[in-house]
Amino acid sequence: MTETRSALVVDDERDIRELLVLTLGRMGLRVDTAATLGGAREMLLREKYALCLTDMRLPDGSGIDLVQEISTRHPNTPVAMITAFGNVEAAVEALKAGAFDFVAKPVDLTVLRDLVRHALMLGTHRQQIATSAGPRLQGDSPAMAQLRQTIAKVARSQAPVYIVGESGVGKELTARSIHEQSARAAAPFVPVNCGAIPTELMESEFFGHRKGSFTGAHADKPGLFQAAEGGTLFLDEVAELPLSMQVKLLRAIQEKSVRPVGASSEVGVDVRILSATHKNLEKLVDEGRFRHDLYYRINVIELKVPPLRERRDDLPNLAESILQRLAIPHQRATPKLSRAAFDALASYPFPGNVRELENILERAMAMADGDVIEASDLHLPARGAEMPPPASPPPASAGLAFNAAPPTSLDDPRLDPRNLSPGDTAGSALPMYIEQMERAAIEKALQDHRYNKTKTAAALGITFRALRYKLKKLGID
Repeated sequence: MTETRSALVVDDERDIRELLVLTLGRMGLRVDTAATLGGAREMLLREKYALCLTDMRLPDGSGIDLVQEISTRHPNTPVAMITAFGNVEAAVEALKAGAFDFVAKPVDLTVLRDLVRHALMLGTHRQQIATSAGPRLQGDSPAMAQLRQTIAKVARSQAPVYIVGESGVGKELTARSIHEQSARAAAPFVPVNCGAIPTELMESEFFGHRKGSFTGAHADKPGLFQAAEGGTLFLDEVAELPLSMQVKLLRAIQEKSVRPVGASSEVGVDVRILSATHKNLEKLVDEGRFRHDLYYRINVIELKVPPLRERRDDLPNLAESILQRLAIPHQRATPKLSRAAFDALASYPFPGNVRELENILERAMAMADGDVIEASDLHLPARGAEMPPPASPPPASAGLAFNAAPPTSLDDPRLDPRNLSPGDTAGSALPMYIEQMERAAIEKALQDHRYNKTKTAAALGITFRALRYKLKKLGID
């Protein structure tokens, strides 16, 4: 079958134009060329193109201007920038302007062919992908409408996207939606929680290893980069990566290749990087806890996911949808919220966002007597219940009563050494109360997050490894 799609090549160097015409022609594309910005604009008025390749520097202007114009006036035409070798700033500027991807001079034909294939797939499957991916992010509020519009834009690009949002807002769903609306939709989407991988195993997990490279390496094993080949690698909680791993990750992203542990050579990888964290990554950069060069490499496009309190109009449909989904495994009718129950939810601040809403409704379904959930079934935390005001200090002679409620914060007056009797100060009362406080906080967090240790660690603000240590120390199973 004859290929009817065409491409536009914009470059003032004849050799480059001829090389690209030959390469794209062998891929079955009809190719038009222009040597100037003005010539490209005339071509775009007459023809619809499946792809445009433009140089950064043109005799009558910048290729960035062309990228912006095509992104605005011809949103279905992916445009890639040709940049000078090593000019990362220009590449990032092009991606932010709306470029699909970039390729450096001298042009690597293998990289170019991969770029073209992804661009053509984007055009071919755009409607089908958008239709199948739509229902994942629910809500019709202005905030969600804006988020979906932004996702549709960034999905057309190959640029790294940094997803910002509080815990529980749906950062992974956002990443998955970007993948499913992109040209990489048919390839794997591989999510990884960076805080859940032990430091000593990170290099092997990310890049793979060769048989015999270390004790227990009984066979070759591909890493996460290889598993996501042709698709998307989603680095959740990227702030948890140790500095030593950040260096290796930066190199893998820049070079588009990885070296498995025990291998003598690197392996090329074709992966788009999406990342997310609930922490302030810019602050961590200022504190020297996250590399600034990696931060700027993964944060080409920043995408903010709104918290539930900024999209309260979505609460009725969200609650109904969650209840329907929760009812299916139990083969029961979908419960309804009473007016009082809905009013209680509507006035609750949801610090844990959509994930907390799911937990509250799942618990309420178990507590409800029938198919109507009442306000009392929700068991919503009272405002400020987690951190009550300190009680009046007990008299020094009273000591510490071990059947009393455990302290709720480090400000609890019972933990002030001035309020301990001499025997308590010399003994183990304070450590025991601190242990009780830790135990209570960890057990509550585990219950709130359905005993998911990764989410529990994130909610407590500690690493996954620190949580494992605490569980073992406190004997919590």
